[in-house]
Amino acid sequence: MRIETNLFPHRTTHALTLSYDDGPVADRRLVETMNRHGIRGSFHLSSSFFGKPGSINASEVASLYKGHEVSAHSATHPSLVNCAREVIVREILGNREALEQLAGYPVRGMSYPFGTYDDRVVSLLSALGIEYARAVVSTGVFGIPGDFMRWHPTCHHNGGAMDVLRRFLDARHQEKMLLYVWGHSYEFDNGNNWHLIEELCAAAGGKSHVWYATSIEIVDYCRALDNLKLSAACDVVYNPSAIPVWVSVDGKAVEVAAGHTMKCTSIV
Repeated sequence: MRIETNLFPHRTTHALTLSYDDGPVADRRLVETMNRHGIRGSFHLSSSFFGKPGSINASEVASLYKGHEVSAHSATHPSLVNCAREVIVREILGNREALEQLAGYPVRGMSYPFGTYDDRVVSLLSALGIEYARAVVSTGVFGIPGDFMRWHPTCHHNGGAMDVLRRFLDARHQEKMLLYVWGHSYEFDNGNNWHLIEELCAAAGGKSHVWYATSIEIVDYCRALDNLKLSAACDVVYNPSAIPVWVSVDGKAVEVAAGHTMKCTSIV
């Protein structure tokens, strides 16, 4: 009997997420475009930017990003590698606290300001409640990162994203596939190229084999898969997590409910 953790929720094999930084007013148009096509994403916000020219207001965070993830980006957007440990602590915890008061839930992810980090920065983040951190180097691949604290995206929205999307949608592999697109929404205003994201979302939406998720949902799901407990004979699976997961049992997609023990021998 072969059990494989190669599926996303509801038998999907592909996952798509968008990741955008800074909270400019252009996020309003971006979110409307994403919502129209059922695309979901994470928005990494620096709380000191709220209300400044070109930035959204704090009062609209909860409503604007409803259905998406509000994520950290530091309070004042410094390059963290140039900050003392005490400053990093204040930047991350202060940002988390401000965002959590607006969003109404724990903020557990972030993107690195300027995309910069080092081992010292990474070593501090888990103690500050951060469970993933996105960087900026495009990999061009569709794999799950080996380290969510050094999470590089597949591509920037202006980096041939439509060609990457076509490869992603057409690909058929036995492993889970993730397309992670990142950027800043003000880039669409600056380049007068809103068609890039509008065409991308239109082409990406409504696919039955794609899970449209946020970054933290992907992290939670992958960790739940990793935390499955199998019997020595690999014929019983226990899911100790609070979310259901999907596995393949001899090629058949099966849901393992949250907190449930499943006997694989009973699967026809």
